Amino acid sequence: MLPSDSFDAMIGGPTFNQRIRRTMLRRSSAVMVFIAVAMALSTAGGLAAPATPPSAERLPVTYDFLAGLDTEARTPGGSLPGTNDFGCRPSADHPRPVVLLHGGGLGRQTNWATLAPVLANEGYCVFAPTYCPLSTAWPVSAAGGLGYKQDCAWEVKLFMDRVLDATGAPQVDIVGHSLGTEIPTYWMKYLGGRGLVAHYVSLAPYWQTEPDYDDARSELVALAQRRLGIPPLTPQSCDGCDFPTPDIVFNRAVREPTPYLPGVEYTNITTRYDEFIIPYSNGLLDGPPGTSVANIVVQDSCSLDNSDHASIVANRRSAAMVLNALDPANARPVPCLYIPPITGA
Repeated sequence: MLPSDSFDAMIGGPTFNQRIRRTMLRRSSAVMVFIAVAMALSTAGGLAAPATPPSAERLPVTYDFLAGLDTEARTPGGSLPGTNDFGCRPSADHPRPVVLLHGGGLGRQTNWATLAPVLANEGYCVFAPTYCPLSTAWPVSAAGGLGYKQDCAWEVKLFMDRVLDATGAPQVDIVGHSLGTEIPTYWMKYLGGRGLVAHYVSLAPYWQTEPDYDDARSELVALAQRRLGIPPLTPQSCDGCDFPTPDIVFNRAVREPTPYLPGVEYTNITTRYDEFIIPYSNGLLDGPPGTSVANIVVQDSCSLDNSDHASIVANRRSAAMVLNALDPANARPVPCLYIPPITGA
């Protein structure tokens, strides 16, 4: 964490302001749009009873990123059908639970309306938290990943501990989107997560990005909490933890010398039309010797794929790529078809 005087200097510097202004406006607007849409839906349509899995064994799959907003509005603070069943036991075919980690400003329902049922239908035990919202009051509680990043990683650690304990599995697989690609890396490197992940699938990652708005927002939240006397969630020490030195900011701690750990199968899935990760190639990073990293640009195999930062998690092509990354021994063809931005439908 930066001291308050260093942080004040950082956010006041013109170079920093110029670097983050465009990103800050885009991402702040996206969060506000989500909250406004969710509230409008709940007011206009009323809140239905919580969604329950259909009687048929397979869950319906909607290839539309916006479907998650509707689900959140109708079942505030709920979990998608097929997820967060802590009585689920992994099968021999899929021996590891899959944990879905959302992007900034999103949550367990809004981010995963497509991939959650896809994975559940394949027989995976699927889990998804909403980590690190700024408030427990809905609808703000549904916009996760907006707090102090170290505390976000601590919440992810606690969730992973619960998943591993409940399922009895020795490892998990991770599918992360945007911010949800870097937060679990901190858990793995510093909070006891080494050796606990087999496959790590990143949708719209940004491994080569310098500290930006996300990091400034995180430090601003931490500064506000300190001045209000709110202690951080992350303890100063814990069993199995190996914290970075205090002078290393979160961005550096995740990325240096590499975000990758040996023994993990990494897959990065990116799109040239990502409007948040600029350039999109920031998500493409080879691993050092001893690591396994596959970098995918979705347009390289299909020029009809116009997916963007949102729809990359909600279309048939990405779904097939994720399934193949999690189970490469049973890879399936990835269709080439038109994928629009935003919805992915």
